[in-house]
Amino acid sequence: MAFRLPRFDQRTAIMGRTGSGKTALALFLLSYSDFTERPHYIIDYKGDSHIAQLDRAKEIGLHEFPRQPGLYVVRPLPHQSEATEAFLWKIYNHENAGVYFDEAYMVPDYGAFPAILTQGRSKGISSIVITQRPAWISRFVFSEANQFAAFHLNDRDDRKKLWRFLPEDRIVRKRLPDYHSVWYDVDRNDLTLLAPVPPPEQLIDAIQARLQPRRIAI
Repeated sequence: MAFRLPRFDQRTAIMGRTGSGKTALALFLLSYSDFTERPHYIIDYKGDSHIAQLDRAKEIGLHEFPRQPGLYVVRPLPHQSEATEAFLWKIYNHENAGVYFDEAYMVPDYGAFPAILTQGRSKGISSIVITQRPAWISRFVFSEANQFAAFHLNDRDDRKKLWRFLPEDRIVRKRLPDYHSVWYDVDRNDLTLLAPVPPPEQLIDAIQARLQPRRIAI
């Protein structure tokens, strides 16, 4: 199958155990996204070391809301659920943006997160949703996804929840090779084995090259 990148109004779900390769794939997709034309917000709960290397992205607080094109990194703390919910509603109301969720099971599931997933297409909001625990997250992550990438999952409950949304007659229940994933294009109903993407360092360089250098006040 010819791999097809997600369109700028689509939603992609990426899941897998720690160290399986899901962050590299997410960065690969991000490197091709349209953050030079509209804002993209990275919701980074775990303080990912690769995201931290995007020094041309701008780190913002939950009470800031830049609307210019670019990459903006938000690092909510677990107790900031109300402020995070308000920030997500701003994205929903403003429309025409991209959102990168890492780690999705920590995102408040009060209303804004499901709204972004279920109405993202009409709002022009694309999303990349990453999780290591599919069993713990909203079913809308799966039901509204246009693409899935499933890396190796340790937990049986995680695998069972994922399999509900994949073509059952084509699921191979064997351990994947390292850094490989099962890629399911929902619109095409195509299921295939996806080889590893380039290493994160190379992807970070590609993203950085597309971002404008920060201006330093003198």
